[in-house]
Amino acid sequence: MEKRSVYLDHQTTTPVLEEALQAMLPYFREVYGSPSSLHRFGLEVRDGLKEARQQIARMINAESEEDLIFTSGGTESANLAIKGFADANMRTKGNHIVVSAIEHPSVMNSIEYLTKHGFEVTQVPVDLIGRINPEDVRAAITPKTALVAVHLVNHDIGTIQPVKEIGKITAEKGIALYADALAAAGWMPIDVQDLGVQLLSFSPHRFYGPKGIGVLYRNRKARVTSHIHGGVQEGGRRAGTENVPAIIGAGVAADFAVKEMAQRVEHVALLQKRLYDGLWKKIKYIKLNGPEPGPLRICNTLNLSTEFIEGEGQLLLLDYQGIAVASGSSCVSKSLKVSHVLSAIKLDHALAQGNIIMSLGKDNTVEDVDYVLETFPKIVDKLRNMSPMWKEFEEGVIDSVIAPTGHGKSFTEHAAAISGKAVH
Repeated sequence: MEKRSVYLDHQTTTPVLEEALQAMLPYFREVYGSPSSLHRFGLEVRDGLKEARQQIARMINAESEEDLIFTSGGTESANLAIKGFADANMRTKGNHIVVSAIEHPSVMNSIEYLTKHGFEVTQVPVDLIGRINPEDVRAAITPKTALVAVHLVNHDIGTIQPVKEIGKITAEKGIALYADALAAAGWMPIDVQDLGVQLLSFSPHRFYGPKGIGVLYRNRKARVTSHIHGGVQEGGRRAGTENVPAIIGAGVAADFAVKEMAQRVEHVALLQKRLYDGLWKKIKYIKLNGPEPGPLRICNTLNLSTEFIEGEGQLLLLDYQGIAVASGSSCVSKSLKVSHVLSAIKLDHALAQGNIIMSLGKDNTVEDVDYVLETFPKIVDKLRNMSPMWKEFEEGVIDSVIAPTGHGKSFTEHAAAISGKAVH
């Protein structure tokens, strides 16, 4: 099969939609005023920002476009939601936060920061497919709980969470609910009123908008303290001249996401199923992390562990063949550490090391998937033939975690025996 260029890293970022790019261009040179200015140049820009707010508000069914705060990206939005809410409410609502064990690093690190400033945190575990039990959230709530933080879709393994059910619990308790929609926005319907969330954040560059812009939805009843001080932009909650072209592009991307969502989801879900079925037919000792394709998994992502080889080698050889994938979360992959998400679902360390993420987009084709199905098994064979683990498996020294034969030790036990450490 002829070499192709196949982009399967849409959970990291997506190309900017042509319509969004064209809408942005005038705001670089022609409509260039500051939205804070009172002259006609500023008024013209404010009209554009108002329309973009309305487009994004419609996408998530916000009560008003004034409930949106524009930031520099999803990470800043998460930081503002968590730290800003904590600062504004610690004295009146309490100093305890409930969070799932598999949140995005921007959420986990924001909460870790708060623990150094007087906050207490309870982490709620997840099951083996990475799903939160709402009753575990209920059990974790105390009289001092001010905030519950969960995500709509896990950024690593694609698990869809029962946020609406959790929202009913927080409503009963009178506690604010923050949802990270980074991996969900643009790929599944979001209704903040139906979900019962008071805070929700996402990045338009995950659904064909530009980078450098993030969105925080804040219900007007949820108080948030600004963390960037200066002017009165964004209702005084995020100082600094707005990134006008990016906001305009984000609005157009949101508008198209709503109009095309059913078509995009149907197309990508079919490709996801074709890829999933093909991989399991062609490659032995491969595992899907998270739910199988269906109602509990977002339509565009497969998190895979291929036994006896490492994820970095898979990524590099796939890239050489024109196929772009991710090895673990984009926010931790540079460190080459095992994702905390995979640890939380109790994935064996040997499988976690062999982890890659393939995430599809609206422009991928059946031909793209078939090229991956033709190419990836050859790469797996090549890497296994170079792998000491594979050789030890063939010799019966170590056993498979995915399909145990009953011969040999697990890789973890074998490694511990070599190092002289006991396995607990």
